[in-house]
Amino acid sequence: MNHSILICYHFAMASILVRNLDDATVARLKSRALRHNRSLQGEVKNILETEAAAAEVTAGQAGRRELKIRTVDIPTGAAWSRQEIYGDDGRQ
Repeated sequence: MNHSILICYHFAMASILVRNLDDATVARLKSRALRHNRSLQGEVKNILETEAAAAEVTAGQAGRRELKIRTVDIPTGAAWSRQEIYGDDGRQ
C-alpha cells in the first residue's frame, strides 16, 4: 500500500504533497515522530527544515579552500626575489 503525505500551512505558507511513499517509510517516519513527541506532519516538517538549513550551510562552504600563509623575516634594506619568498616561478 502506498501512502501520500500532504503538508498544508495556513497564512500563505507553502504546501508539499509527497506521493507514493511505501509502507515501511511511513512506519519509520511515524516511529521517529513518536520518539520526538511530534505528529507525523511535524516530524516531516522538522526533517525538511533541518536538511534545507544544512544544505544551505554546505553550499556556502563549497567554494572555500584552505588558506596557507608563509611568513619570512626580511632584514631592513634587503631585496628578496619572489622565488626566495614563495618558492615558485611567479603566478600562473
